[in-house]
Amino acid sequence: MSQFEGFIGVDFWTALFVLLNTIAIFLVARKFLFNPVHKMITDRQQEIDSLYADAEKAKSEAAGLEADYRLKLQEAQATSDRLVKEATARASQKEEEILARAGREATAILEKAERDVAQEKKKAVTEARNEISSMAVAIAEKVVGREVNQEDQNELVERFIRELGE
Repeated sequence: MSQFEGFIGVDFWTALFVLLNTIAIFLVARKFLFNPVHKMITDRQQEIDSLYADAEKAKSEAAGLEADYRLKLQEAQATSDRLVKEATARASQKEEEILARAGREATAILEKAERDVAQEKKKAVTEARNEISSMAVAIAEKVVGREVNQEDQNELVERFIRELGE
């Protein structure tokens, strides 16, 4: 071995000691440095994965909420459209009812007015006939110089009214 030591210039025991020291340092570093650093890196990776999972979950919940919102918005729009149509239909029906009732009332008022006018006309004609009849009898008595009976009186009044109407 002495040739080996001479050629390389390394003592076997020194090399063995350095090797054992390197292994010991490696084991100590692994126990106190590599494992905690690896654990810290693993924990950090899990935390990042958890954040990504939470973000993905929040994104899917937001998409679900957006879909619910859109559905509710469409339902609200459909409901408002239906309510507007129903209100329009009720308003049209009410308008038709009011117009029909107004037409019936106007017709009733016109018919009553026509009946009243006819009644007043009949009353006026009757009053005029009575008055004309009295005047005609008085005039006929003075002209004829005698008393006029009921039959003559009616004939004179009818003739006078006919001539007056023509």
